[in-house]
Amino acid sequence: MRLRLLSPRYWPTWAGVGVLWLISLLPFRLLPPTGRALGAVLRRLPISFASTARRNIELCLPELGPRERGQLLRAHFASLGMALLEIPLAWWITPRRLAELVRIEGAEHIQAALARGRGVILLTAHFTTMEMAGRALASIIPVRFLYRRPKNEALAWALQRFRTKYGSAPIPKDDIRAFIATLKDNQCVWYAPDQSYRNKGAQMVPMFGIPAATNTLTSRLARMTGAAVLPYFLHRLPDGSGYRAVIHPPLADFPSDCPATDTARFNRMIEAQVRIAPEQYLWIHRRFKGLSQDYPDYYGQRAPHRG
Repeated sequence: MRLRLLSPRYWPTWAGVGVLWLISLLPFRLLPPTGRALGAVLRRLPISFASTARRNIELCLPELGPRERGQLLRAHFASLGMALLEIPLAWWITPRRLAELVRIEGAEHIQAALARGRGVILLTAHFTTMEMAGRALASIIPVRFLYRRPKNEALAWALQRFRTKYGSAPIPKDDIRAFIATLKDNQCVWYAPDQSYRNKGAQMVPMFGIPAATNTLTSRLARMTGAAVLPYFLHRLPDGSGYRAVIHPPLADFPSDCPATDTARFNRMIEAQVRIAPEQYLWIHRRFKGLSQDYPDYYGQRAPHRG
């Protein structure tokens, strides 16, 4: 570790890492109630997370009434609070304890896909359980993941150190060549392309019936490399006792001739997973953005026109 990371400017960062380590020592049974309390605080902070989540729930689950939407919003912020506590859990939990908390199904699908020799894309989505999902995956197979390095050097060091010590390794978020090379080397890449994307290659693809700017790279990567694409999702168990992770068989007849069709197919899988545990999806992300100015302003972000 570079000595400059011990300078006073990084002391708050190291204090935060120390707090995370202390949280990792808590018995697991205390995490859900602590997460609910933390989520209640987050929901009342003067930031846009609550309004964004409320709007997304209205758009995606219109069948819910006002009372049900309010209940889901509160449950979602409890889930976000739990997600913060899962960061140190994923970093410092022992392999033995992890095996007690997480039931992983479908690991044999990864081994069968790797036997083809063309790499594996483990396709997932942004649920609040992402940190635990990555740690669980790394417990059964070396896996690489896309990663955006934070500007804070001390935080970047901590993330690199604690996220990779159990068999995972990062790929810079925009380094598509490294992504392709990893697959051609018959490795696994854990990939979540479900957030708003308006760069080169974006297309408008329905999510919960609403066209949204979406990354269709998965289909094109599968075509270029021949990699198998296996959906992977992890949810917290409703009784608070741990987690269930499911690695699905490779998508059949994938990719097709149409990347947008392939992406819409995966979006429907995400929708099904959301309905299993709707509070655990990352509703605070502004998912519904368009590629042109005629797209609805679902979040009220555009400045009013002054004539």
